[in-house]
Amino acid sequence: MKSRIKDFTEGRISTQLIVFSAPLFLSNLMQVIYNMADMFIVGQVHGKVGISAVSVGGDLCNLLTFIAIGFSNAGQVLVAKYIGAGKKEKLGRFTGTMCSFLLSSALVISVISIIFQDALLKFMKTPDIAYKDAAEYSLICMIGLVFIYGYNMVSAVLRGMGDSKHPFIFVSLAAAMNIILDIIFVAVVGMGAKGAALATVISQGTSFLMCALFLFVKRKEFELDAKPRDFIIPEKEMLKSLVKLGIPMAIKMASVQISKLFVNSRINAYGVEVSAFSGIANKISSISNLISAAMNTAGSTMVGQNISAGKEERVKKILKTLAVITLSVSTFISIIFLFFQNEIIGFFADGDQSVVAVGEHFFIIAVLLFYASAMRAIMNALLNGSGNTKVNFATAIFDGIIMRFGLAILFGMVLNMEYYGFWLGDALAGFTPFVIGIVFYVTGSWKKNMPSALSQKA
Repeated sequence: MKSRIKDFTEGRISTQLIVFSAPLFLSNLMQVIYNMADMFIVGQVHGKVGISAVSVGGDLCNLLTFIAIGFSNAGQVLVAKYIGAGKKEKLGRFTGTMCSFLLSSALVISVISIIFQDALLKFMKTPDIAYKDAAEYSLICMIGLVFIYGYNMVSAVLRGMGDSKHPFIFVSLAAAMNIILDIIFVAVVGMGAKGAALATVISQGTSFLMCALFLFVKRKEFELDAKPRDFIIPEKEMLKSLVKLGIPMAIKMASVQISKLFVNSRINAYGVEVSAFSGIANKISSISNLISAAMNTAGSTMVGQNISAGKEERVKKILKTLAVITLSVSTFISIIFLFFQNEIIGFFADGDQSVVAVGEHFFIIAVLLFYASAMRAIMNALLNGSGNTKVNFATAIFDGIIMRFGLAILFGMVLNMEYYGFWLGDALAGFTPFVIGIVFYVTGSWKKNMPSALSQKA
């Protein structure tokens, strides 16, 4: 039986990156589309109040995924490392260990977030007029967290093995389902923001179940020799490796999301128009992350395999190829936004000129977001793929806490640039992983876990 696992230690790098990242890009696009569908459809029916509720509720729920994304990214890297080191027999046991850890985490986070939901919404300075809808939206998403965690876990295993096509297929089906359900629940039934949340949770649950079923049916082709007990009793050493690498990545995700909540809470205080535009600005930012996130994910897997295989020059070529692709795309997106800024904003604001006016001077910030996203992807591929826990932890602290909070406070409060200052600080902080990654690369620290370096130490 032919194995579905892809070996990235040989072959043409540019082709592998593009082929592997294309479905990842499309998956990210589908996720952005169905997140935008919530905001667009609710905005069409309920105006800026609905947009504000989905924006605030969405920000809060994004925060709660920090463990899912952080530990799934860590799991993807470890899967790639097992493959690169020729230890495929460990894949099944590791998959069971990661599954039991993440699903347990989802249940704990769901309970805690529901208990503290009101405090979180107040911390975000949710506009009074949008509070009820934001609360309903976020509560439903909190209940459905297990599906987000489960999907991230299963798709991380597939990505680590080089399969990005099937996660794209499942997320595409979920996106289509989400849009259809949005129309039914929001526009037809009139459920408002909670209808959009319900549509999202149902579609995410369907995506998770389809993805898990596919991996189970094809487990022999993916060389997953897992037993039921592997999903109940984690393997201690594997759990230790997952936690050691996952904690810095989760901290980075959490700190970035918390800093965004801080920024958005300050922004929300300027009124419902600014709060509504903040949601639109977040969607614009997510567009800039489409290519870079796909390249980051693909690059992390390829770098992880090649570091474990001891192929130093190939790692360098992967990073150079990433730079060419991501920076070219950011330039193209910046040009598009230059000519169509008002049209893009007006599309989501349903022509509300009070919201469009808020974004009058947003272009420079948008360009900074685009290029920060591109440059971050290059070095995150190296930082994550290397599996270096200390550097990942340092990046988490500087990127998520020191720079994001520091720059937001500097521009927004000290220099009194108001909501533009908070956006500017957040955009500039996005360059932090690139700066740390450059130092990591130039000093050669990323080579320490390569087989050649380890044998020299021995």
